[in-house]
Amino acid sequence: MIVVIGVAAGLGVAVIGEDRWRLGCLIIGAFLGVGAVTRAALPRGEAGLLQVRSKAFDVAVLGVASVAIIALAIVVPSGR
Repeated sequence: MIVVIGVAAGLGVAVIGEDRWRLGCLIIGAFLGVGAVTRAALPRGEAGLLQVRSKAFDVAVLGVASVAIIALAIVVPSGR
């Protein structure tokens, strides 16, 4: 549940603050990374909503999404 709350908070920051989209994306990426680590650490029965496919698949997808969003937030120019 912490991953959902963190991603929602990141979306809120990105949408509400016009100049804060980069911070919102970093928050989203960070909480997806937390989800990847949590999914890797928890046993199968306790993974809850983080369990979609196999553990390796879930960790890989969350990790790649986390790195991609953080990298894009850093690399994309501000447009000014």
